[in-house]
Amino acid sequence: MRQIQQALIDAGYNLGPSGADGVRGRMTIAAIKAFQRKNRLFPDAIVGPKTQAKLFSHTVEMPRGVQLPWMGEAHRIKGLHEKRDHRRLWDWLRSDGATVGDPAKIPWCGDFVQTAIALSMPDEPIPINPYLAANWSKFGTDCKPQLGAVLVFWRGSPSSWKGHVGFYVGEDRTHFHVLGGNQSNAVTITKIAKNRLRERGSRWPLTGPDGDGKTRYSDGKGLITTTNEA
Repeated sequence: MRQIQQALIDAGYNLGPSGADGVRGRMTIAAIKAFQRKNRLFPDAIVGPKTQAKLFSHTVEMPRGVQLPWMGEAHRIKGLHEKRDHRRLWDWLRSDGATVGDPAKIPWCGDFVQTAIALSMPDEPIPINPYLAANWSKFGTDCKPQLGAVLVFWRGSPSSWKGHVGFYVGEDRTHFHVLGGNQSNAVTITKIAKNRLRERGSRWPLTGPDGDGKTRYSDGKGLITTTNEA
């Protein structure tokens, strides 16, 4: 992201006092769109191959996480704990202009997903009441579980309104590996049983780049397996 920002600055775009800070903020998003319009590209703020070819004079290998901006935003706060990092986490959850409430008191997995998407892709339609995890099954479009997909799980029973939501980063034979909030009270990557995935529970943003459809297998060593995220 810093490479993208520096290339935009070199091209004469104003990113504000923070400059090339590696954060895909509103000014960076606006600059990418302005650059795309100037170069007769679709202004989706996604730095895909066509935008890269115009922005850089040399070939740049963009990590998949940069191509999926919501994943870059989610990884940026990975490790924040609702008590140890309370102020920083709550400030981030409020930074898009809305929040479910104090993360130390209220389940916030839906708030985490909503904030990561709203900050990185402000044109993306958000479900009504995004703080209820089950509502994310109506987000975007149906897709195969793959890097960046929003995964929506049930909790208690498949028919329960209770649940959990997070982002796919990988899987093993029995579990998805999920980057999410309110997992052991923090932003972590956690193993969640595949049989808990809701029907139509793998979703893809309408305004995001195309998914690659690839299954990413991992042994999941060191990851905690949860049955009741908190």
